[in-house]
Amino acid sequence: MEVSWETSVTDSINTIYLLFSAYLVFMMQLGFAMLCAGSVRAKNALNIMLTNVVDAVVGSLSYYLFGFAFAFGDGSGSNPFIGTQYFALKNIPSTSFDYSFFLYQWAFAIAVAGITSGSIAERTQFSAYLVFSFFQTGFVYPVVAHWVWSSTGWLNPGSTTLLFGSGAIDFAGSGVVHLVGGIAGLWGALIEGPRVGRFDAFGKPVQMRGHNATLVVLGTFLLWFGWFGFNPGSFNKILVSYPDSFDQGNWTGVGRTAVTTTLAGSTAGIVTLFGRRLLVGHWDALDVCNGVLGGFVAITSGCSVVEPWAAIVCGFFAACVLIGLNIVALKLHYDDPLEAAQLHGGCGAWGLIFTGLFAKEEFVVQTYNSGNLGVTRPYGLLLGGGWGLIGAQVVEVLVVVGWVSVTMGPLFYLLHWLRILRISSDEEVAGLDISSHGGYAYHAHPEESGPRLYGEYLRLQDQ
Repeated sequence: MEVSWETSVTDSINTIYLLFSAYLVFMMQLGFAMLCAGSVRAKNALNIMLTNVVDAVVGSLSYYLFGFAFAFGDGSGSNPFIGTQYFALKNIPSTSFDYSFFLYQWAFAIAVAGITSGSIAERTQFSAYLVFSFFQTGFVYPVVAHWVWSSTGWLNPGSTTLLFGSGAIDFAGSGVVHLVGGIAGLWGALIEGPRVGRFDAFGKPVQMRGHNATLVVLGTFLLWFGWFGFNPGSFNKILVSYPDSFDQGNWTGVGRTAVTTTLAGSTAGIVTLFGRRLLVGHWDALDVCNGVLGGFVAITSGCSVVEPWAAIVCGFFAACVLIGLNIVALKLHYDDPLEAAQLHGGCGAWGLIFTGLFAKEEFVVQTYNSGNLGVTRPYGLLLGGGWGLIGAQVVEVLVVVGWVSVTMGPLFYLLHWLRILRISSDEEVAGLDISSHGGYAYHAHPEESGPRLYGEYLRLQDQ
């Protein structure tokens, strides 16, 4: 059947929009790389940069071969737990998906491993990154994505059988992406233990600040920029009009989502700025950057279904969650150089709960039912929407924590048992750059009192 020119133009614009969003999300890899590099000590900068590259290249093959199929494979053999077709993109394009959709979802997938890498930075063998990155991107994350984002997933808010009559609203992945990455990082850091010297003989924390605040700030702004593809881009299509309004459509939701994203991150940043000032006595740029990111992580779940004023509430409490979890982490002697578990795990969980409290019915219908008249859905508990949505949100938090724990926890323990997870104390003190990668990231740096060349390092090991 011949396709009208209007349909062709609409499909072309929607494809361009999705591809541009994919490019923005992929740019977040550069943001992660800069943020991670600035947050570790100079002697480990080359290592953390390489792990970010590895997350992308290994994750690309893993997601192509298995991940996309597990996440979005539908058809006659489909089930609510895991996808069963499209392995190695067989039968793509299809009536459901095309290459642009795969690229967009791939950009999400490789971000998950980057989150986990931050938790175990500065003390992990490079081979371990290869193993967990492949497994996490190809299996652990895609299964959760199938639950929430696939049309046949048991948590999907658009499926035919809605959990609690609602389904879980996780629009762009506070749970699917950030909570998965954060909990995986939590298990990795717990099994590895703290870095050498992170806590003194009396159990008091010893500060190990990142070596380059410039890179941290640069990475934060790159991530902020990329988040405009992460959240608004999750509409997938921009040219979808709402039947109850001649001048509104997905383009309205896209704009609103960008606004709520900005407000949540900004609020979290300013609350962290003053909160940390009260706690430590000075203005800390690095803490503010993490606060901003915590606000973005939290709003990612409900960015399309909440009012702008609610985004400010989201950001305020996201900052409180991050500050509180960091305090608890120190008391429990938990060491996470990037605060990834606290930031992505804690703020991701809060974001899911926040959506269950503040989602607006009109926006829920617009997002998941294209604004169709006469449709009623559960919405935010505090707005009078009942317990259906908040119940589904709590279920998502619990099952994501449980699933990642029973998959990534044993994997990290196995790597630890095989002695391929953590480097030796001597290598850690010398720095991963010189002990694993043949040299430092910089020509010279004040903290480098050890060997300058890889050959010098090897001679010292023989002594």
